[in-house]
Amino acid sequence: MKTFPLIIIIFLLISPGKTRAQQEPWSLEKCISYAVDHNIQIKQQVLQTRVQQNNYNQSKLNLLPVINGSASHDYSFGRALDQNSYEFYNQTVLSDYFYVGGRTNIFSGLQNYNSIQKSRYELLAGQQDLHKISDNVSLTVALAYLQILLNKELVTVNENQLNITLQQIEKTRKLVDAGSVARGNLLQIEAQAAQEEVNLITVRNLLELSYLDLTQLLELESPAGFEIEVPTIDIGAISLIPGSVEEIFSLAAQSRPEVKSSELRLAAARIDLKIARGSRIPSVSLSHSFGTRYSYIYDLPGLQSFGDQLRNNKSYGLGVAVNIPILNGWQVNRNISNTKLAVENSLYSLEGTKKQLYKDIQQAYADASAALKKYNASQKAVNSMEESFRYTEQKFNIGMVTPVDYNASKTQLLKAQSDLAQSKYEFVFKTKVLDFYRGIPLNLDK
Repeated sequence: MKTFPLIIIIFLLISPGKTRAQQEPWSLEKCISYAVDHNIQIKQQVLQTRVQQNNYNQSKLNLLPVINGSASHDYSFGRALDQNSYEFYNQTVLSDYFYVGGRTNIFSGLQNYNSIQKSRYELLAGQQDLHKISDNVSLTVALAYLQILLNKELVTVNENQLNITLQQIEKTRKLVDAGSVARGNLLQIEAQAAQEEVNLITVRNLLELSYLDLTQLLELESPAGFEIEVPTIDIGAISLIPGSVEEIFSLAAQSRPEVKSSELRLAAARIDLKIARGSRIPSVSLSHSFGTRYSYIYDLPGLQSFGDQLRNNKSYGLGVAVNIPILNGWQVNRNISNTKLAVENSLYSLEGTKKQLYKDIQQAYADASAALKKYNASQKAVNSMEESFRYTEQKFNIGMVTPVDYNASKTQLLKAQSDLAQSKYEFVFKTKVLDFYRGIPLNLDK
């Protein structure tokens, strides 16, 4: 009699998860927090937000006067002009000149003020973009987390099926040894166990891959030693999805960062239009300067000292300038026209963002409803198949059912249990997505 490799199968049954180093398991909240802190795309957006913060700060500093200074040290040889006496000498002349001056904008069509407002809106929009990326990462991590839970449940289902088959092998072997049933029955059951062993290995591989997917999202070097918490998820008797698409959209449109970002960029575009129109308005600026000099002519007696010359040669300047735009190659009008188009484009972007959000909520709601229907149907199917399998198993034990019929019933039960697990986690994820749109943080406590 051919001996079935029971040792290998028993090893498969006792090995899952026990080769993984024991560490404190990660909750969904911990996974999301860790992923947000270590995600490269989020870090890049943080840097971009800092750039926008610098731009905003600079727009406010642009209100300050522009002041620059200069200093020069020159030598003149041959016929040279003494800047103090304004006489020419055929000698080497050393000259020093010091200057401080600048300009202050008094009025420029409120362009500086509007630039501050535009930079502020762009900064706030960038912060909302950061929230949107964080939300996307959170949803992706939640999906990967639930995939592990699903694969764990599928592993358990397949292990239970293989356990039942192993028990049936022992029963059938005793019947064969007693001459009650044909040896072919035992061979068919052993073949079924071999197939179930393959299925178990497959789902375990899927479980390991799902661990790899999640740890990669967390930017961990290796999935070795990584484990997650397994919360109790009881869907219970649910017949309807709470709320409606319109109600959820109404909440999401007021809180979702992608909508806020589009609204803020629209506000920035409108401010930019004000800046462009400000170019038509005359600007007024104030100029201010201070300078002094020192010169030294070799072999010329009676020269004032360095300090005396700096004090005696001081000069001041103060002026007011008015710049009136008349014709600049039609650039001002062209810029105003382009900014008007930018405002219109921002309006379309906001409308498109809201429409896409509505479609996403609509799709998630439909998916959740379909998953709930599938779950309820799968629950009924599992209950029926479990009862049917118990009946078939009893008949098989007394030789009233062939191994083919027994294996078919067992396979149907496995499929029903797998479908139930998949529909359950699909429903959980879709409802969590809907909760997310409502502004409820992601967790598996409820």
